[in-house]
Amino acid sequence: MAERETLASRLGFILLSAGCAIGLGNVWRFPYITGQYGGAVFVLIYLVFLVIIGLPVMVMEFSIGRASGKNIAQALRILEPKGTKWHYYGPVAVAGNYLLMMFYTAITGWLIYYFISTVAGRTIGFDAAASESFFSALKGNIMTGIAFMAISVIIGFSICLGGLQKGVEKASKAMMLCLFAIMLILCINSCMLPGAGEGLSFYLIPDFQRAMEAGLSEVIFAAMSQAFFTLSIGMGGMAIFGSYTSKAQSLTGESVRVIALDTSVALMAGLIIFPACFTYGVQPDAGPDLLFITLPSIFSKLPGGRLWGALFFLFMGFAAMTTLIAVFENIIAYWMDNHGWSRKKAALVNMAAIIILAVPCILGYSVLSSFHPLGPGTQILDLEDFLISSTIMPLGSLLFAIFCAHRSGWGWDGFIKEADTGKGLRFPSWLRVYVKWILPFIIGIIFIKGYWDIFSKL
Repeated sequence: MAERETLASRLGFILLSAGCAIGLGNVWRFPYITGQYGGAVFVLIYLVFLVIIGLPVMVMEFSIGRASGKNIAQALRILEPKGTKWHYYGPVAVAGNYLLMMFYTAITGWLIYYFISTVAGRTIGFDAAASESFFSALKGNIMTGIAFMAISVIIGFSICLGGLQKGVEKASKAMMLCLFAIMLILCINSCMLPGAGEGLSFYLIPDFQRAMEAGLSEVIFAAMSQAFFTLSIGMGGMAIFGSYTSKAQSLTGESVRVIALDTSVALMAGLIIFPACFTYGVQPDAGPDLLFITLPSIFSKLPGGRLWGALFFLFMGFAAMTTLIAVFENIIAYWMDNHGWSRKKAALVNMAAIIILAVPCILGYSVLSSFHPLGPGTQILDLEDFLISSTIMPLGSLLFAIFCAHRSGWGWDGFIKEADTGKGLRFPSWLRVYVKWILPFIIGIIFIKGYWDIFSKL
């Protein structure tokens, strides 16, 4: 068997891991959910939960990957005590990667379509009604949806075909650097708009009265959930990148850097969106439609809106594509490690498989639009998102927390030894009780609340 690939640099590891975490949750969900739950107070609570929930789980997942040197399906088997069944979760985590790609690739295809359409000037002069009609037409066009979804899949797997260092690492570095450069330009432009001051106040100055009106308990839970889901933890994505990195640096320090990059993208997205919303009288709590309906109508009103709209959807495309590449690499690694496939075979077979698996999501807006799996108004995409975001991610994170803190699993000593190997920030040993008992309880609450919110409305 060929020697296992490794990343060429520490920067590659940080940017690739951040690329996996950075995606639509940062630049789409974060701004609109911030708008829904009162602005700055939500942001503050979100940052707290990012540290107390997201950070420890990320360190654990990185540690599992680096200690084993394998993907999640083999990592748990290698580290678990003999006779235990922790490795049963491995295939579930891998399945979660496929499930995520069944709708994420469709959305990435929409972003590519919007970028091309904006560059071509097709969205110029749109008001909200025209923008809504444009998006509805896109969702209802089966062939266009499949074609652009397939383009996103082919681009992602083609990059992975180039190898870990020359393909995945090199492309992720370039995309991440471009993403930050474009975001910085968009931030400066938004902050210079006439109504920027009001938008920035809403976003950055805490108003507890507004938070109380939104429902403080709802704000807290929404912030907790966003902090949890934004990092793409629980599916083995961070484990595979942990398995590719060296033992030169401690994993707590590296996790802090990845989370800092992820959070900076989310915060910058708010700096782009909120000044524009307040300048043009658009509600900042516009919900999921914010990205594909509200923002195009805003860009059509901006001076040079064609340029700013194109840059916005290009940066959105980079954010989505870095996640695609990271998840595709995790899938490829599974087939290479567990079944001895070559990188080429794993990439080509899975390229075809994911294109086929993503078709139902697209059909959910046309021939399967009468199927409402989670109640009136829901589509196949909502079901797929629910299964990954409210089931596999929290269950995986719960399992990692128990596995790393309890003797029935890998255990605290094994986890701490791996997490603290190398130079840099150490994982606080005094957090043992928190990680062992309180963190699993919090994750369990998130899991139960996710199901309650869905099924109490059915």
